Parts: sequence; C-alpha cells; structure tokens
Amino acid sequence: MAVGIVVVSHSATLAEGVVELARQMAGEDVRLEPAGGIDAPDHPLGTDAMLVMQAIERADTGDGVLVLMDLGSAVMSAEMALEMLPDDLRERVRLTDAPLVEGAVAAAVTARLGASLEDVATEARGGLQAKSAHLGSEETQAPAETGEGAAAGDGAAVTARLLVRNPLGLHARPAARFVQTAGSFDATVAVTNETTGKGPASARSLNAVATLGVRQGHEIEVAARGRQATEAIEALRELAERNFDEEIDGALAPPPRAAGPTPVATRRAAERGSPPGPGTTLSGLPASPGIAVGPARHFGAPALAIPTDRATDPAAEWAALQRALEEVRAEIRSTRSAVAARAGEYHAEIFDAHLLFLDDEALTEPARRLIFDERRNAADAWNAASEEMAGQYRKLDDEYLQARAEDVTAVARQVEARLTGQTGGAKAIREAGVLVAAELTPADTAGLDASLVRAIATAFGGPTSHSAILARSFGIPAVVGIGETLLDVAEGTPLALDGEAGTVMVDPPPEIAAEHESRAAALAEAAGAARMAAQEPAVTKDGRKIEVAANAGAPEDIGAAVEAGAEGVGLLRTEFLFVGRETLPDEEEQYTAYRSLAAALEGRPLILRTLDVGADKPLPYLPQPGEANPFLGVRGIRLGLAEPELLSIQLRAALRAAAEFPLKVMFPMVSSLDEIRRAKDLVEDARQALAKRGAPLPDRLDVGMMVEVPAAALMADAFAPEIDFFSIGTNDLSQYTMAADRGNEHVAGLADALEPAVLRLIARVVEGADAHGKWAGVCGELAGQAVATPVLVGLGVRELSMSPPSIPAVKQAVRALDMAEARALAEKALALESAVAVRAMLASVRASHG
Repeated sequence: MAVGIVVVSHSATLAEGVVELARQMAGEDVRLEPAGGIDAPDHPLGTDAMLVMQAIERADTGDGVLVLMDLGSAVMSAEMALEMLPDDLRERVRLTDAPLVEGAVAAAVTARLGASLEDVATEARGGLQAKSAHLGSEETQAPAETGEGAAAGDGAAVTARLLVRNPLGLHARPAARFVQTAGSFDATVAVTNETTGKGPASARSLNAVATLGVRQGHEIEVAARGRQATEAIEALRELAERNFDEEIDGALAPPPRAAGPTPVATRRAAERGSPPGPGTTLSGLPASPGIAVGPARHFGAPALAIPTDRATDPAAEWAALQRALEEVRAEIRSTRSAVAARAGEYHAEIFDAHLLFLDDEALTEPARRLIFDERRNAADAWNAASEEMAGQYRKLDDEYLQARAEDVTAVARQVEARLTGQTGGAKAIREAGVLVAAELTPADTAGLDASLVRAIATAFGGPTSHSAILARSFGIPAVVGIGETLLDVAEGTPLALDGEAGTVMVDPPPEIAAEHESRAAALAEAAGAARMAAQEPAVTKDGRKIEVAANAGAPEDIGAAVEAGAEGVGLLRTEFLFVGRETLPDEEEQYTAYRSLAAALEGRPLILRTLDVGADKPLPYLPQPGEANPFLGVRGIRLGLAEPELLSIQLRAALRAAAEFPLKVMFPMVSSLDEIRRAKDLVEDARQALAKRGAPLPDRLDVGMMVEVPAAALMADAFAPEIDFFSIGTNDLSQYTMAADRGNEHVAGLADALEPAVLRLIARVVEGADAHGKWAGVCGELAGQAVATPVLVGLGVRELSMSPPSIPAVKQAVRALDMAEARALAEKALALESAVAVRAMLASVRASHG
C-alpha cells in the first residue's frame, strides 16, 4: 500500500499528462488519479469538485491521499471535494501548495518508497529544489524541519495545517490571540508559514509569530509536543476556524489610498526643503474621515538618551529591567482601561499585544543575554533587543506588518524611559488645532485631548497602524504618510485637512478655508446635535417610541453605554466571564458580576444572553469533540441543553440578580420549539432550587430568544406564545439565510442584512410577535447603522441594540421619522431585488432630506 496522489487542473489534458509523467517516474504501484476539466462532453476548461472527490476516492488505499492543484478555482474545488468526503477519508487527505508537475513527480517517487503522507507532502513541496539549485535561484527553499523555537521534546509532534482568512493576516490582535491560546497548554508549539516557507518559530512569542509574515490566504502549520499537544492543536485549529476572534466586517480593513500619493517607505527618504508655501496641498494617506481647519500644533516626543555604560552588576541590571517592565505593564493596563471606556473593548484589545511584548521571550531573552554575556546596562540591552525586533518587522513585505514596528518601538520607549528616569511622554498639545507629528504611538493617540485636537497629520505611518485605528474609533480626522515636508510647516500655520481625501492644504486661501469650515461645521453640528439629545428618548414625529439600547461584551462597556444615551443593555454577551480561564465560574461569581452590571445601569433594563459558545468558540474546561462545521453544530442553546448543569448555574445566578434589578434572559441559537421549552423548564428548575434555599426571587423573569436561524424566523408565530420577546441577531441571520460566511471574503458581500430576503424574515418575526402581544428587537450590526433605521422601524421593530458609539446617531434618525413614511419605505425595500438596491434607495432618501 502507498499514499495516493490526485492531480487537479483546469485542463483535463494537463492533468492526465502530469499523471502520466509521474507514473513513468514512479511506476505503476502508486495510485495516481487525474481530475481535470469539467464533467461535460470533451471536459472543457474548468474544475469540478465532484470529479475531484471521485478521484480522491479512487486514489485512497488507506495510507492517505495527497492532492496537488494548479491555480484559482482548482483550490476551491479541492476544498469543496474535501467537505463532501466521509469523515474517515477526509482525515487522510492533504491539500498541498506544491508545484503541480515537479511536486507530483517528487511525491510519486516518495510514495513508491512507502513513505508517510507527511513525508510525501514534504517532498512535493520541495519539488523545485533541484531546478532552483541548477539555475542558481534562492527563491524556493525547502520547509525547515527544525530550528530555534521549533517544537521539541520526546515523541511525535501533533500537527495541523491552518488557513488564515483574516483580511490583514496574523497582525497584532489575531497574533496575540494565537500566542495566548498556544501558551495556555502544557505543550511546546511551533508554527511555520507554509505559504512562504518561513519558520518554524515559537508559538509562545508574539514577535516570532508576527514576523513570519502571515497574510490573508496563507497556510500555516502548527506542531506541538508535550502532555497537552493534542489539546493545543485542536484549540489552535478552532481559533483559526473562527478567524482568530477578529471582527471581519471591514472596520479594521485598510481604507482606500488617496489617488497618487507616494508610498510611505519612500517618503522617509524625501528631501527636506523650504517650508511649503501658502496654498500648497500635501498629499498623504486617508486614515480617519472628517474635515478640520486649524493652526498647526507640533507634537513631538523628546529623544531619550540611552546610556552605554558597562554593567558592573548584571544581576542588578536584570532586576532593574524586571521592575521597569512591571511598571510599564501597569501603565499599559491603565491606558487600555481608558481606551475601553472611550472607544470600546474591541479597540482596547490593541494594548493586549503591547502587554505581550513585555513578556515576549523574543525580546526579553536577547536583552538578558546582552546584560549577562556582554555586560551591557539594562537600558542599552533592552534598546538593542527592541531595535533588532523592530528591524525584522520593517523588512517584511506586508505594509500592515511593517507598521507593527511602531508598536515595538512605542513599548520599548516606555521601558527605556522608566530605566533612565527620563520623561517618555510626548509634548502636550496646549492649544486647539491640527496636531502635526512625525508619527504617533498608540499610547500617544490614546492620551490625546479630543477637545484640543481637531485633526491629526503625520509625516510617516500608515492607515493600518494602531494609532490610525484608534483615531478612527475616537472620531478624530487623520491623514498620515504625508512626508517630512509636513514637519517644516511652522507652528501656528493654518491647515485645512480632509481625512477622506487624504490631503492637507497649507495656509489655504480664504474661500478654501471657508469651504472646509462649512463642511466641518455641518458634520460637527449633526454629530453634536445627536450627542446633545442622546439622553432623550427616541420617538418618531408621530409619537412612536423606539427603545435604543447597547450591546455589551465586558463590564467596561456599561459606562460608555450609559454616557452614549443607552436606555438599557439589549445584549449582554456573558462570555467575558467564561473565556480566558481554566475553570468554570461558579454561581456566586456569576451572580456578583450580573448584579454589578445591572446596578451600574441605574434602573435601566439588562437583557442577559446565556452562554453562547460551542465547538466554534470552545472552553478549555469543557472539552467538546471536533465538528466538521461547528457554526452549524453544538453551540448556543444546544450546548446549554447538552450540559444542563452549566446552563442551570447561569440561570440561578441570573434569577438572583433579577430579584433586585430589571434583568431579562434570552437564549441564543434557538431553532426549534422543543429547545425553547426545555430551556424554560431549566429556568423553572432553577427557580425551585433557589426557593428551597430561601433565596430572593423575582415575581417573574422575562424570557426571550435570539432569532439567528431562518427556521426560527419562519416559525415566529409558533414561538411567540412561548416567550416574552424576540431579539433578532442580523449578523448570523443574514449569513445563514444567504449561506454566506461573513468571514469568507469571496462570499461575505452576500451576507448583507439589508438583503430583501433577510428583511422579509425580520418582517415575519415582527408579525409573529405582534399577533401575540410580544415585541421584537434587533441586536445585530444592522441596528447600529443609522441608514437602516427607517426600514427597521418601518418593519415594526420596537427595540434597537448596538455598539455605544452608534447610539446618538440612531436616536436622531428615529426622531426624523414619520411612521407612515417609514412603513412605506420598508414595503418598498421588501420589494427590491438586492441589498445594493435597498442601500441605494436609502441613500437617495437621506440625500433628499438633506
């Protein structure tokens, strides 16, 4: 028996020719199967998943099958074929990025020798080595089998190949998730970028992982050895399947470049000349939208003098570095908390990567060696180690990863300031204007006084830097990468900045300044009016009250929600209590948390969603078997019913908090009446258990359900008598309705919640609720889009729950509505053909109303 090989090509002739060549090289004993063209007369060009699946089945001998593909749809057809295979066969199939012809020959020869599937795949990937060596090329390297940071120890490694689908690859935030997950197991884990051949690198080092240059579409291989090797690999596999817990909704995608600007890298070498004259337009990269006019206010960080004295006591220097790291750790945590309160928990996670830098062995170990082996002082050693790491980022060919050098140097500067006793902060802006700087660190941006900083203009940096991300989250207009000429602009010089166009005009003519000021005033007036009225109820012109609430995923979100005008929390994601720990939170811990959050709302209602995890979002203390498609597997209420004690503990804690505060409970991922009835039975069991203990109980507990599954929407009239309210999760509802994974860039555009099919399901839910005197809300992303407010209100939605920053604008949008007009608009939307048409209609209506 031997490993089988399948060759997938757009051309049936090419596939058959490659198979024939490989067979002549390896002999008839190896099973080689072509899968070329489309299953039609004469096999026209294209690829066919069914043909690929059949070829795999023919090639299987029980020892595994290696599949080689030529390009484009061949890869997708092979992946689709893999999904159609039985589980036992699927586990024995490996898709490889090896070269088609050379890889097939090398694989066939190796398979003939009885090698394992792993060895056959390795040989296939190295198929170009002979050609490269002959031609003197260094472009193709064999994948490294060992190296510093590789998985070490006794026993065979447990491995997995993972596809990275994140738009920006493994940049800081998903890389941090990767490192945190790998580091939580008793195993030595290494990672290799199989697409580029870089690695292996230690999975415990954020820098080592990030500098592998893993981009969207790259495939990585993780290998683990140790007591929990299998658990580590499974956790990393599941992490990759959920896109490393990153929101893939375009929020963090790089904004489009302005037409014609010079790349940032070349601007650093631009010649400095005389200051730009009046009316000069400086072009950069748009980083945060908005318009601003104001005097230039230079913002610069004083240079730190790094001592080069030799260390007389290395142990003391190492201790000093440890103290500095701990002090900076506290400083970053404080900054993180401030950003979470101001911009939300998701944006605050930027600083999680900064915290990891402080513990990263790729930084601390070189510094330790320099202190003890070369007798360098702590500041000098840390500076050298961080500069080396930043240099590695700058050498990468990915612009986003190049920008991570900024994060390394920012954190390094904080540590060096502590070690040298010098001020590490940047000069404060004391007068209102447009901030001008070479670059800003995330900590600099987080500390800006929004009342003084009208906009940001930087000579260097890119729109994907964390500073730019924070500027967007704070609503500060920004243009970056303008070039060193910007720094020659004199303090106080008038500037007109356009954050959407990516331009800054120096000392603009009066008419240009007036035009910018008029646009800025209009935007500010609209935003200001919305904020001023944020605490007022959202009532339509004809008196229809719409409750506008907040989605919350952490305790820090509650304060921001109340400040933004939230009338309650329409979705509390309770997962924050369960993730990132090794044990289940008990009833008392959960009760204390829910009570504290409810109290912070000062009488406003709180809707608690029960635990929404599963095989797509696993918990280390709740082992679950792997699932072929965890998004359609045991998750949400399904897991709660499969683990009733897990759900019962949460329900008892919720009931205790509901005895004191207006707290409601809703269940996620409900798809059948049996599920909601069994869940309600658990609520009653929890109530009786608490009654026996003499615990205080609410007179009643409102119980609702999430509508994320089309079946639940279609059966809303049957569900309504069983529950008190519906909350429609448009994110999942849209992707399940359109059969389009929002994390898959090839089909994500289909999962638009304004698709008429999704809107019709929302209408169906509202009708079912109204028929039984119940109410329906929307807590998905669509609720926070003010442009969609007329349609949702027109459909009869009573509650909208969203991210806190969206609340003022949505409330203002409600106040501008007349219900008759909103209903007519909703009816028109239901009759349109696509989400594109719906959005075009809404944009036209918005424009007509000014």
